[in-house]
Amino acid sequence: MNKPVVIIGVGEMGGVFARGFLRLGYPVYPVTRNMDIHQCAEDIPDPAMVLLAVAENDLHTVLGIIPQNWRNKLALLQNELLPDDWKQYQLDNPSVISVWFEKKKGQDAKVIIPSPVYGPQSQLICDALAAIDIPCDRLSDEDQLLFELVVKNVYILTTNIAGLETGGNVGELWEHHRKVADTISREVISIQQAMTGREFDVEKLIASMVKAFEGDPEHKCMGRSAPSRLQRALQQAKKFGVSVEKMIDISAAANT
Repeated sequence: MNKPVVIIGVGEMGGVFARGFLRLGYPVYPVTRNMDIHQCAEDIPDPAMVLLAVAENDLHTVLGIIPQNWRNKLALLQNELLPDDWKQYQLDNPSVISVWFEKKKGQDAKVIIPSPVYGPQSQLICDALAAIDIPCDRLSDEDQLLFELVVKNVYILTTNIAGLETGGNVGELWEHHRKVADTISREVISIQQAMTGREFDVEKLIASMVKAFEGDPEHKCMGRSAPSRLQRALQQAKKFGVSVEKMIDISAAANT
């Protein structure tokens, strides 16, 4: 019998992973909001993996209370993720996946491009996703992981923030509103560089974003989180002294 997989947060995304682990023959144990996480860690002291699948707004709350015996088995999948998000909790080596498939209520998972993953449990994650026909790419080092996390951040923030002005889908954004998308993406990259203290190949990041556009051109630019993503980006830009004139213009227009 395989060791169990613990999934903290059993929403749409957690459910996708649960199905993959079950297909591989791993028992899956959920941890929900109303459960005592430390009691769960006593009941399951040595899991194969602890997948943190809570919403991104709940990430830091849960990272701060991960039981000691689960810390070296942790895997993360949230959007807008960067290494400082876990390192501030002295979590130095989690497995991390940049999820590039969409799961909405009442619909099966829709793949945009293969999802990159890195860390000690990366093979198990890839095997679980392969079991339900979701492609995954294992990365070889932390630099690749950082690049892929930034790519996803650029995609999400560019489409959400530009979408506040343009509406529509990502294919239309790039075909008909390329100047807006290009300007916002470069402002996002400047923020990401300031937050990570790293310089990236800007054109490579934009090309990777466009590849994701091509993977699902009809993907809507905006979700419900778009206004809050814009405000968060503006706060980050202010904190790090990054010029984001186009974001400011979009924010001003949205508030008139």
